[in-house]
Amino acid sequence: MKTYYKPVSFSAFVTLLLLMLFGCDPTEITPPNILWIVSEDNGPFLGCYGDSLATTPNLDKLAERGIRYTNAYANAPVCAPARATIITGMYPITLGLENMRSKYGIPDFVKFFPRYLRELGYYTTNRSKKDYNTKDQPEAWDESSKSADYNNRNPGQPFFHIVNLMTTHESRLHRDSVAKDHDPTQVNIPPYHPDTKEVRNDWAVYYDRMSEMDSQVGKILQKLNTDGVEDNTIVFYYSDHGGALPRSKRFLFESGLKIPMIVHIPEMYKSLAPQVMGTTSEDMVSFIDLAPTVLSLAGMQVPDHMQGRSFLGKKVNPPRPYNYAFRGRMDERIDVSRSITDGRYRYTRNYMPHRPYAQYIGYLWRAPSMRSWQDQFELGQLNAVQDAFFRPKPFEELYDLNTDPHNVINLAENSDFRVTKEGLSEALDQWQIEVKDAGLVPESMIVDLTQYGTIYENISKTDNIAERLQVAKLSASGDNENLNRLVSLIDSDDAVIRYWAAVGLTILGDEAAQAKPILKAHLKDQSVPVGIASAEALYYVGEKDLALRYLLKQLHDDREMVRLQVLNVLDMIGEDGRLSLPIINDLIRDREDRAYDNRAMWSMVEKFDARDESFGD
Repeated sequence: MKTYYKPVSFSAFVTLLLLMLFGCDPTEITPPNILWIVSEDNGPFLGCYGDSLATTPNLDKLAERGIRYTNAYANAPVCAPARATIITGMYPITLGLENMRSKYGIPDFVKFFPRYLRELGYYTTNRSKKDYNTKDQPEAWDESSKSADYNNRNPGQPFFHIVNLMTTHESRLHRDSVAKDHDPTQVNIPPYHPDTKEVRNDWAVYYDRMSEMDSQVGKILQKLNTDGVEDNTIVFYYSDHGGALPRSKRFLFESGLKIPMIVHIPEMYKSLAPQVMGTTSEDMVSFIDLAPTVLSLAGMQVPDHMQGRSFLGKKVNPPRPYNYAFRGRMDERIDVSRSITDGRYRYTRNYMPHRPYAQYIGYLWRAPSMRSWQDQFELGQLNAVQDAFFRPKPFEELYDLNTDPHNVINLAENSDFRVTKEGLSEALDQWQIEVKDAGLVPESMIVDLTQYGTIYENISKTDNIAERLQVAKLSASGDNENLNRLVSLIDSDDAVIRYWAAVGLTILGDEAAQAKPILKAHLKDQSVPVGIASAEALYYVGEKDLALRYLLKQLHDDREMVRLQVLNVLDMIGEDGRLSLPIINDLIRDREDRAYDNRAMWSMVEKFDARDESFGD
């Protein structure tokens, strides 16, 4: 039988020869090339992760010769905030970038991490998505375009190259496609989805897209071989968050946060990996760790401001016990949630539990499966697990990931898990305080802060993060024993605390009737966002006319996020929101179509079935 030997590249041959002759560290002679292959909106729907329906031979082979991470997570369940985490090496809730598609600035000391590689001599290329949720830093790249290629570098120059694959993106479900390669009758429907033909077809189409993406990965890996750089290139594959079917992308469940991650390190750089190739790692890793890890692989010192740890490279930091995640505004819908997992349990805290999971988001509702799900809800055809998506959220959620991978059995009120819940809750508190969670400040206030520097520069000076956190928790708990405390807090000197106190009174509903006088007084609050929150609370204690007059007036505010706060309230109050339609009819003509307040206005028009030729002319 013949034995075939794979030829190595010339540069790899020279490096190995020097290593044998002089015992040199190969990274001192030739820094590794680093390639990122990033797919979009998919969890670990791969054969190598045990998914029997997946047809992903190329990624399965990569896993056979790499490290497959079984506890890899996005820190946000949606692309732009997730990518902000990756590119800065900092939590977006620290920088004020947690809300979807924001463009707020960041401090000068926070460089997009490829800039460090470029300064080190790397050729940095991006093909081609950015979407970093902040002002761009084009100097991070030698080339960023749909045709960017590492082959344009100088001879012998190491490269860092990103290829972004859109094939599995949520939008690929918006085309009323019909599954071709995967049988809809064979897909495994998660318990939270109704078993409809639209849901089954969307799942089958999605597996088709996963197969297409895998084929693209195969071509990218083959190009490394053809270009003669396979033996000195470290390859990462991961998804930019979970998804993409309803209740995954955008939501703090395993379906929205857990990702596949595979890393292959060639033989010549095996010293940069803490374990051998072809194995799995249960270490807790997340996007906050990617920038430090790449810099470590390149031999650089990780900047002090980065908040993650390097899990590969010359200096590997010890594993952390937890991965953290956050949810802010998702497109036109305002929400605030935080989550933590230790790999066995996931604990999530919802600071706006009165807002259902299924707040109407125009982009999400383009999926046939989402529309089908809502149709079943309106027909009363859902079971309790499926119906929960359209109901108010619990204040706290706790799931056993071993026995409940779909996160449908909430153990937060189960006394048998009290110690587990309290431990994770305390760790979540510590993290929010440590990173100075700017997401506790409503975005309608954040806009004004940016007049005085970046959000980070404003929030980092604040010494009452812990107090704001405790008030937000107190408010979100919905415990009527906190009523008197909330009434006193609404007169705080801190507008953020006044805001959360008003939110707490809204959550209590008619149980907060005694707060009417003070809520009325705060319609004149110097902070309009506090006034809006007070008006919402007044609506639920019976002062509907007064509340609506105030809210309709604020629709004319010149700040988009203030208007959006009002529109979210009007959407929540149901039929009385119809009173805003004449004003919306006028405003919708004057707003940029992609602005989030305009999206929210169109959503209300669709909700009340009031769209006609006069709307949006």
